[in-house]
Amino acid sequence: MQAQLEVLENLERRLVISVPREEISKQVDSRLKRVAKTAKIDGFRPGKAPLNIVAQNYGFRIQEEVLGETVERAFGEAVEEQKIAVAGYPRFEPKESENADADFQFTATFEVYPEVKIGDFAGVEVEKAIFTVGDAEVDKTIDILRSQRTRFERVERAAADEDRVIIDFKGTIDGVAFAGGSSENYAFMLGKGQMLPEFEEGIRGMKEGETRTVTVNFPADYHGKDVAGKTAQFEITVKNVAGALLPEVDAEFAKSLGIEGGDVAKMREEVKANLEREVRQRLKSRTKENVLNALLQVAPIELPKALVGLEIGRLVEGAQSDLKARGIDPKMMPFAPQIFEAQAKRRVHLGLALAELVEANDLKAQPEQVKAIIEEMAQNYENPVEVVAWYYADKKRLANVESMALEDGVVDFVLGKVKVVEKAIDFDELMGQQG
Repeated sequence: MQAQLEVLENLERRLVISVPREEISKQVDSRLKRVAKTAKIDGFRPGKAPLNIVAQNYGFRIQEEVLGETVERAFGEAVEEQKIAVAGYPRFEPKESENADADFQFTATFEVYPEVKIGDFAGVEVEKAIFTVGDAEVDKTIDILRSQRTRFERVERAAADEDRVIIDFKGTIDGVAFAGGSSENYAFMLGKGQMLPEFEEGIRGMKEGETRTVTVNFPADYHGKDVAGKTAQFEITVKNVAGALLPEVDAEFAKSLGIEGGDVAKMREEVKANLEREVRQRLKSRTKENVLNALLQVAPIELPKALVGLEIGRLVEGAQSDLKARGIDPKMMPFAPQIFEAQAKRRVHLGLALAELVEANDLKAQPEQVKAIIEEMAQNYENPVEVVAWYYADKKRLANVESMALEDGVVDFVLGKVKVVEKAIDFDELMGQQG
């Protein structure tokens, strides 16, 4: 076998590989003889057909198999011999020759992994968000827990924001009913933006049993194409208005949160401890994201198109699986691969840069880091000791945590090289409860 490497544009390479025709012929003949021993051909007993007849029936398929295996094997040997780091899958093409006895030649076109160089972190700033949980945040969290346990009680007053209303409505456009424009016993929370603004505004101030006609202008970009940009009249009848009743912060409320004896002070302590864990994780995630951005900044890389394409494929599959999990047929919502391109490029870039940073600096997950992560996660469960044992009982589960610990090590390493700028962050922004 002979292999010649050609450098094409950017990361693209081509191997021109020659394999002696005699070597291929020997393999084809050997397989034909094996097949001939059991071949079932009309007019002959099994295994008794002449070799030339067997070749007529099976020769083409066997030759294709041998050539395919030869291409894979020869390419693998050439790559290993020349120490080429192939990125993605190669494209194989046979080279035609007028001489039937000439060596079998083919080309393999592929991309190679780029050379990755981590630049100097000096002068790079990384923002590190800081936040301390206080009584105000505990109160706010308790209010959220109360709202999750809201009860609704029928009222005789006019409907207002935060009320739950139950309505019948019939919609028409130019006097004609339209699909999806009517419903009975429809319940929703007023003032939460669940319905179009004009629709909700028409219901405000209505009482149980009252009927009103409301004009609604559908936006031009409304998801229902049949009504987008059109004006409809809705006849709305309010069947029930219910006001929200929040539970009092008392022993019963504490018990509903799993606090034995209903000790409110203990409940606040547990809420604060859980909130502090959540805040730590969110602060850690924000800092990690900023560290990764800094790494991308000092490690510009020419990305192999093949790796980006493979990553796009994985992202598309993930999105389709997510739809299936929600009971939605992915064929009803096809994804254009281009929408994942930026995310795929970032993932490939980070993967290459992180691998180089870890190898160049001999970064490893330390046992104490792994233990600390497992113990932190275990605090979210009723029996932390069992959870810790569960992780250590399985090498795959432990490997996942080791990967997390290695990421933490990378973050710590980079933070030790850059200029860290601490910045206080708003609680709602941190917890994603804006608006």
